[in-house]
Amino acid sequence: MSLQLPSVDAPPQPWTGRFDGDGPAHRRWWQAVNHESQSAAGGAAAGQDEEPLVALSSRQPVALLGFSSDEGVRRNKGRPGAAAAPAALRKALGPLAFHLDRTVADAGDVVVSGEDLEAGQERLGQVLAELLDAGHQTVVLGGGHETAYASYLGVSASAAVHSGQRLGVLNLDAHFDLREEPVASSGTPFLQMARAEADAGREFRYAVAGISEPNNTRVLFDTADKLGVRYLLDEDCDADRTRDFVAGFLADIDVLYLTIDLDVLPAAVAPGVSAPAAYGVELPVISAVCRQVARSGKLLHLDVAELNPAFDIDGRTARTAARLIDTLLR
Repeated sequence: MSLQLPSVDAPPQPWTGRFDGDGPAHRRWWQAVNHESQSAAGGAAAGQDEEPLVALSSRQPVALLGFSSDEGVRRNKGRPGAAAAPAALRKALGPLAFHLDRTVADAGDVVVSGEDLEAGQERLGQVLAELLDAGHQTVVLGGGHETAYASYLGVSASAAVHSGQRLGVLNLDAHFDLREEPVASSGTPFLQMARAEADAGREFRYAVAGISEPNNTRVLFDTADKLGVRYLLDEDCDADRTRDFVAGFLADIDVLYLTIDLDVLPAAVAPGVSAPAAYGVELPVISAVCRQVARSGKLLHLDVAELNPAFDIDGRTARTAARLIDTLLR
């Protein structure tokens, strides 16, 4: 199956993983994901079915798109390394058993060159909008959390938003990322979104679960309050309160953009991030949110941000992120 795409900076490459057999019952992600290099070769990579994979059902196809960037983290005085995350996330997804009943295609990577973050965000937004308008559910593999504004550019340009549907942005994160700074960074994307939504004459609907009070200044809480941001502190994120918080937000929107900053998780679960959490939200709670969002029927786009493979331990953070992506696409 060939995926017709706008130009990306790095085309998709064949995936690898454990091989248990050719049949559907043996299939893992690396065998199931379609990419341009497969199609161009006129067949499958070694270990895969001889014929290109076909859709297993009429469910919406998925397109994965990498955003290789840590320029926003560097500007935010964090630990660079997130530019290597898309490759690490694919490596972690590859060996997982494939239980989805729809097709998944890899669209390749948009790569931020040097310090030109804004151009990279614009390119990713353009590719993403075209994928969305072609009928895909999209997943961006970040990248620092500057990924969020790149995702927003694509989502806000899509037909779903321009048709008048109410867009909501749900962020699972220890930080508001509402900083007022002279240049954009991984700490500014949601303030950038708020201003863009105001310019477009739309209400800014933004909610965050997992906020660490000691890691967000009073200025950031005041900004959140002025913008009408809904938030839930990490210490309040038990299963029931988090479920109700997410349900209340979903009730007020038509389409959802979900962004997961992996530093929302405890450092023991997600050590490979720029700013590991001293407290964090337990993985079962985050996983339950993912299932809740997937069942809502409102998930338009999702991204995962802030994986830093250089600081990961035994691929722990990447594997956790891969599991969450798999859950969201069920």
